[in-house]
Amino acid sequence: MRLRSRLLTVATAAALVLGSGLLHAAPAAAIPANHICDPVDPAACLLPFPNDWFTRADAGSPTGRRVDLSILATPRSVGLIPIDPAEWNKNDGFSPGQAVLARVPGIDLRATGAAPITDMARSLAPDAPIVIVDAATGERHPYWAELDANAPDSRRALIVRPARNFAEGHRYLVLLRNLRTASGAVIPPGAKTADLLDGEPWYSPDRERSDRLRRTVSELQRLGVSTEGVYLAWDFTVASTRGLTSRMLHIRDDAFAKLGAAAPAFTVTQVTDYTPEQDARIARKVRGTVTLPSYLDQPGGPPGSSFSYGSNGLPAQAGGNTQTAGFVCNLPRGTAPARPALFGHGLLGTADQIDAGDLKQASFEHNIMLCATDWIGMSSADVPNVVTVFGDFSRFKTIPDRTQQGFLNFLFLGRALKHPDGLASHAAFRGRFDPNGLVYAGASQGGILGAALTGVAQDFTRSALIVPAINYSTLLNRSVDFDQFQPLLDATYPDKLDQQLVFGLIQMLWDRGEGNGYAAHLASDPLPGTPAKRVLIHEAFGDHQVANVATEVLARTMGARVRQPALEPGRSPDVTPFWGIPAVPSSPHAGSALVMWDSGSPPPPLTNTPPREGHDPHGDTGGSPEARAQLAHFFATGEVIDTCGGAPCKAPSGR
Repeated sequence: MRLRSRLLTVATAAALVLGSGLLHAAPAAAIPANHICDPVDPAACLLPFPNDWFTRADAGSPTGRRVDLSILATPRSVGLIPIDPAEWNKNDGFSPGQAVLARVPGIDLRATGAAPITDMARSLAPDAPIVIVDAATGERHPYWAELDANAPDSRRALIVRPARNFAEGHRYLVLLRNLRTASGAVIPPGAKTADLLDGEPWYSPDRERSDRLRRTVSELQRLGVSTEGVYLAWDFTVASTRGLTSRMLHIRDDAFAKLGAAAPAFTVTQVTDYTPEQDARIARKVRGTVTLPSYLDQPGGPPGSSFSYGSNGLPAQAGGNTQTAGFVCNLPRGTAPARPALFGHGLLGTADQIDAGDLKQASFEHNIMLCATDWIGMSSADVPNVVTVFGDFSRFKTIPDRTQQGFLNFLFLGRALKHPDGLASHAAFRGRFDPNGLVYAGASQGGILGAALTGVAQDFTRSALIVPAINYSTLLNRSVDFDQFQPLLDATYPDKLDQQLVFGLIQMLWDRGEGNGYAAHLASDPLPGTPAKRVLIHEAFGDHQVANVATEVLARTMGARVRQPALEPGRSPDVTPFWGIPAVPSSPHAGSALVMWDSGSPPPPLTNTPPREGHDPHGDTGGSPEARAQLAHFFATGEVIDTCGGAPCKAPSGR
C-alpha cells in the first residue's frame, strides 16, 4: 500500500532525525578484516561487489567462508559515519539475490551487447560480455544488466541483477569482457587490473590479489569460458540456507516447543456486531491479543529492538520476555462456518487494512474470515525507527530482526486459529469458522514478507501472494513508495554509487526478514520441519509500487508457472515475455502459478526508476470478481483455475 497517507508521519520523523543530531557515530567494528579495499576497482572501496576478497576462510561455516568487511571499507555518511559491519560479518556469504556491482567508466551497454531487462536470454549466449557462472557446476546464471539511471555519469554503477536467485551456498565467478564505449571502442582493463594480470607485484597484498585474479581467470577458462578481452574477473560466495534461515527457524522451533500441544494464550478484548445496514458484508469484528515468547532485546520487543542472542549464537528469549500481538478478525455474513485466512498488510501499515472494501467483498462473496496482526518491523509503529536507520545503517538489523519476530507473531495467531482450544473455543468465534481450513493471503508488503512467512509456516500449505516480489534492493529504486525515503538517503549518502552499495549491504541482512531469503523453499526443497506449499501469485501489469520484474524473479526462483495467455500481444516490451517461467500446462493446475492482471496501465520503464505514467494498477486485482473467484477456488482446493475465459486476465482500472 502506498505511503502517501502517512507522508506527514514520515516527514515529521525525518525532520527529527536530520535536525536533532541523531546521526550519531557508529560503534567501532569488533572484527578486523583481512582486506580493506579491493584495488581492482578504485571507484569505491567495496567494488566490485559482492566479492570473496571481503570474506575469510571459516571451516565452521556451511560455505567454508565468513564475510569479513572492514569498518574502513563501508560507505560513510555525510557526517563521516561508517556502517559498522559487525552484523554483516556473521554471514557465511552474500545474498542469493545480490546485485553484482562494478564501476566501468565509459561503458555503453547497447554497444557492448549486454543482456537488457527485455532480453534476459542473451545473458546465456556463448559470447555474452558479462558472464556469471557457478564455479561447481559450470552452469551459466541468467541476469539482466543496467546502468544506474539515477546517477551522474561519473558515479554511475554497472548493476547486474540475477533473473532468478543464485543457488544458496554456491560460489560464482564473474567475468566482464569485451566491454565497449558508445563508439564501439573496446574498454581496456584498468591499470591496476592490468598490472595484477600481467605483472609480478612485489607488495604482499597486491601479490595475493594478483594470484586470486589469475586463479579466477584460469578457473573460467577450465569451465570453457573465453577470457579474451577480459576487463575484470572475481568470485563471490552465496550465503547458505542455514545462514539465511537459522535464526527464524530457531525462534519458531523454540517457541512452539515451549507451547507444546496447547493453544497459544489469547484474549478477546472487543467484539463489535454490525447490523446489515451498518455493514452489509461483515457481521462481526473481533479484536484481541495473542501472547508468545519474544526473542528481542527489549521488554515487549518495541520498534528499534533487535535479537537477544544466546551462547549458541542464535536468538534467545531473555529473562522470559514476551510479545503481545494484537489481532483483528472480520467475520463475514453467512450461515456456514467461514474459512480462516491470515492476512498480511501493505507497506508500513496496520492489521486494520482488512477493512478495505475489496477485502470485505472477498470475505462476503467467498465466506472467508480474514484475521490480521501488524507486521512488526515494517508496520506504522515502526516508521520512526525506519527513518532513524537512514541516519545510521549500522542499526539496520533492527528492521529484519523485529520482522522475524513478526513472522512468529503470525505463526502463533495461525495456531490460535487452527487449535480447537484456540479462538474457535471462544464465544465470539464459536461455530463461525472452520479451524481446519487455514490459509494465508498477503498484498504488496504482505506478499513480500508473506513469501518468507509461507516458507516457514507449518499450519497452512496454501498461500496467495497478491502483487508481491522479492528483494527490496531491486524494488526500492523502482517504487513510487520510496519517494518518501529517497530524500533521507540523499541527505545521508548523496553519492549515488554509495547508495547502490548501501542497497547491496542491507539486502544481506534483509534476507533474514523478507521473501528473498526463503523463496527457493516455498514450492520445493522445503525448510526443515516445514511442509511444501502451493502459492498463487497475482501480478499487476505496470505496477507503480512493486516492480513487475521483481515479481517475476520470485516466480522463477520458487519454480512457479505462468498462466497463458498472460498479456495481449504487444503489451510487453520483452523479446520473450515471462522468459524462464514455463507456462501452466492446463486448467485446473495443481501447483504454484503466476497470473498477470492487466488494467491498461503503460508498461514499466526499462530503467531502475519507478513507473509514473498513467494509472497505478497496484490495487486493481482486488476489484476483479474473476481474481477473487480464482483465489477462493485456490484456497478451497489448491488448484489454480482459469477464470478469464481463456483470454488474458483483465482487472478494472482505478478501484
